[in-house]
Amino acid sequence: MLEYVKVDQEADPYSIAHTIALNALVARAKSKGELLAHLKKRGVEDDVAQATIFRLQEKGLINDSEFAKAWTQSRHTSKKLSKRIIAGELRTRGVDQQSIDDALDEIDDESEYRTAFSLAMRKYSTMSRLEPEVQIRRVQSLLQRKGFSFSTISRVIRELGIKSDELR
Repeated sequence: MLEYVKVDQEADPYSIAHTIALNALVARAKSKGELLAHLKKRGVEDDVAQATIFRLQEKGLINDSEFAKAWTQSRHTSKKLSKRIIAGELRTRGVDQQSIDDALDEIDDESEYRTAFSLAMRKYSTMSRLEPEVQIRRVQSLLQRKGFSFSTISRVIRELGIKSDELR
């Protein structure tokens, strides 16, 4: 595990940038884009930041492809987010589209459906006394917030067996 390193203000800008980057990586893995933004925010010049990122990539401390795969797996498993939401999060973290596509390919449509269904089932089990229309609305809202497609949401509601006058 990495440990925090003190920044020597007397040192050259490259070693200062390197220390700042290492300290940023202690908390959690970061994408190239996140680390570049962090270095710029800390006042590191652009060429120094780029050189530092390149050095860290050569050492294997930054790898956007591995970061995207780990982020995708974590967010899909723990937060029950859809591929669409995860892709948006990775884009905001500066991950390139190819790495995003490769990471999302590891989640197949059936896995995404199972995730949506388990989430909906958990929600549905708490609403037994509500009207069917309210149950449908709440399950739909939950799954929409998590980023699931309309077809997945429709399939989940059919599988749950919620009958409503609106759906007939």
